[in-house]
Amino acid sequence: MSSVTEMPPQRERSKPAEIASDRPSTPNQTALASRRPTPHSRRRRWLVASLGCLAVAVLGVFSYQSLFAKAKFDQMLIYHTVQRGDLEIEVTERGNLESQDEVRVVCEVDDVRGDGINGTPILWIIENGASVKEGDLIVELDSAPHQDRLDDQTLDVEQARAEAIQARVAYENRKTQNETNLAEAKLQVELAELALKQFGDEDGGTFQIELQDVKLQVQEAEAGLLIEKNNLRGVEQLYKLGYRSGAEVAQARLNTLRSERQLATSISRHKELIEYQYKKMSMELEGKLASARRSLEQIARDNEAELEQARARMESAEERFRKEQELFERFAGDVENCKIYAPQDGMIAYATGESRWHREEIRAGAPVRPQQAILTIPNLRRMQVKTLIHESVLDKIQKGQPATITVDAFPDKRYVGSVQSVAVLPDQGGWLSSDTKVYETVVQIDEDVQMLKPGMTAVVQIHVDHLQNVLTVPIQSIVQVQGDSWCFAQSGNGIERRAVTLADTDDKFVVVDSGLQEHEVVVLNPKAIQSGFASDSNESNGVENADADRPSAT
Repeated sequence: MSSVTEMPPQRERSKPAEIASDRPSTPNQTALASRRPTPHSRRRRWLVASLGCLAVAVLGVFSYQSLFAKAKFDQMLIYHTVQRGDLEIEVTERGNLESQDEVRVVCEVDDVRGDGINGTPILWIIENGASVKEGDLIVELDSAPHQDRLDDQTLDVEQARAEAIQARVAYENRKTQNETNLAEAKLQVELAELALKQFGDEDGGTFQIELQDVKLQVQEAEAGLLIEKNNLRGVEQLYKLGYRSGAEVAQARLNTLRSERQLATSISRHKELIEYQYKKMSMELEGKLASARRSLEQIARDNEAELEQARARMESAEERFRKEQELFERFAGDVENCKIYAPQDGMIAYATGESRWHREEIRAGAPVRPQQAILTIPNLRRMQVKTLIHESVLDKIQKGQPATITVDAFPDKRYVGSVQSVAVLPDQGGWLSSDTKVYETVVQIDEDVQMLKPGMTAVVQIHVDHLQNVLTVPIQSIVQVQGDSWCFAQSGNGIERRAVTLADTDDKFVVVDSGLQEHEVVVLNPKAIQSGFASDSNESNGVENADADRPSAT
């Protein structure tokens, strides 16, 4: 632009030359004047020269700026040479210390209903954070209402015991009475059977004996009648001869009539015995036998029912006694549990929690509910770390894997540990986003420790695998977008984007399966390349395939 502003003065300097051309000149001067450029040609040459100088200056400036920008951009990049070597695959997470053998002390005393207190008041409790030995008294609860309840229960137990004894005696008596009743019933059946058999025996039964007696009576009556008849004939003959009187004849006739009457009576008795008395006695004896048998069955059923009732009363009384005894033992246990002793050596830690209505505070005078946590006693010599493992590396973690633990409070001390457990379900109360799953993992310290406290922050390094002679690059050199992985590597034309296939990784390096070769150079800070494009979008920096929407590195 400065060359253009100086053009008018150059025209003014050319005017004397034009004036001089009108003057006479020598032949040489004429020839020289004929070769001089005209003002128009001189101006064109001047413009061409000026534009050429301007173009050279602009190209120089642009080349300088490009070289300066490229040098400045190269200074922003950090490089790393790809190498082969061994890689220790580790999963590192932070967690909190806790005891492996933490004992939770809870209130094992029931609430006494009707005393107006929701729980049992604490009379005395050991100081929070104190060290205790196994068997030391650590908590004492108010046992007065529990002792009163135990005394009342003692009377109920004795009353139930007496009722149980009485019911058992009644049951035993019922069994004896049932045996007596059943034996009597069986005896009546046997007697009825024997009476029936005795009556019907044709050889020597009672009926046959009575029948023989009747038959004998008939025979005796017949013989007596025959005698009386013969006597009557003799008396009548003697009466005719005058040796007997008429009275004697009348007496002989009376005796004959009596004999006839006796014979008729005996014959009737014989007929009655055969036709009526036999059937009557048979039916009577058979009826008595059937009644005895039915009575035996009834007594057997009654005995069973009465025995079951006696057994039910006995079992009910014994069950009531057992319940009262259990209640007595329970109340006695409440009185005993009012004094709580340390179950192991350790440090006292008051339990903290909140109920539905208020914050629960552990102190002397405060009531504690049944099964409410009072304190914990962790074993400070056996500790473990509870941490959360991301789902992306969960399949690498297995129970029993070795681990190294470092506690923030003692950074120079390293502890040897092992994976104790890995949760099957993800942690529901994690602080990460809802779509990120973490799994609770417990890593125990495999040695006795000292000076460690529950709640301290620790770093766990779980040793998953040891890879030998693998190609690795630092993690920060890898960019991942929608499942694709790539990095920036040096090439003959500058820096190019290179797609890579990755394998296992630790906290610092990742194994490259394909896309890079040993001794190649990669960029450690790929974000700087994107930043360079953003700050100087119109300049070239020698990077191939560097789009404006380049994703940021992970």
